[in-house]
Amino acid sequence: MDPLVILFGLGVGILIGLTGIGGGSLMTPLLVLFAGIPPVVAIGTDLAYGAVTKTLGGWRHWRKGTVDLGVSMWLAVGSVPGALVGVWLLDRLHATYGKSFEPTLLVSIAVALVIVAVTILGRALFMPKLVARERHAVDQTRRTKVTAALIGAVLGVILGVTSVGSGALIGLALILVFQLTPHRVVGTDVFHAAILLWVAGGAHWVSGNVDFLLMGTILIGSLPGVVIGTQLIGHVPANALRPALGCVLLASALGILTKAGVGMPPAVLVGVPLLVGLGAYVLLRTRIAPPPPQVEAAPA
Repeated sequence: MDPLVILFGLGVGILIGLTGIGGGSLMTPLLVLFAGIPPVVAIGTDLAYGAVTKTLGGWRHWRKGTVDLGVSMWLAVGSVPGALVGVWLLDRLHATYGKSFEPTLLVSIAVALVIVAVTILGRALFMPKLVARERHAVDQTRRTKVTAALIGAVLGVILGVTSVGSGALIGLALILVFQLTPHRVVGTDVFHAAILLWVAGGAHWVSGNVDFLLMGTILIGSLPGVVIGTQLIGHVPANALRPALGCVLLASALGILTKAGVGMPPAVLVGVPLLVGLGAYVLLRTRIAPPPPQVEAAPA
């Protein structure tokens, strides 16, 4: 019963309820870097605890009317078998290569985190025109269903191998491809993730990758955290939260790379995320700054 792990669960639970992002993208790096959990066990336990946490979050978002059920279900058509393939692939690689595979797995997690961080920052800082095309619901055409299933399949495999993607990558797809409004993105993302994580977490349990004591410790913090996050969703500006989360994910990726044996000075570990965050803050402040007052010419 580690108080630090409970605190991690609380913080990540708040982010899940608030943004739909933060489960695999943050908890796995935290468990590996600060709790010393082996990567394969961290991934399996992360997915298993996430199933419970996101079920609570998905139910609360469904009650609030922020879930597009059609998109969620068609994403699951692809992501559920994709996640099973990913878990099987991870299990085979670990059985074949043992601990010698862990550095490769850590690098894979770090690469996934960098992709997620860059895409979140890019969307928040350089794609403001997408906001004008956001919509509350998506028409369930044949093309929409096939697109959702294909996206779900690819991201399901990534999630099964690295535990990253149930929130960050699928949330990004809901923004870029389906152009849902922010609240519908969060609700649909969390609801779909609840379905996906029960399957992926169950597969990891069968493979022996779930530490149930660790999972229970995380849940002590994450369940109240997700309740707090869903209550805050209408009060915290997403424009500020998305860049901050992108910077945190970038810092996590750099930390994971050092765990994999990549030499990196502390100045880089701390300085790069801080510089990116400062740049994001300056860019956002410049974009929302009010126009200078017009000075009227004096009458002749």
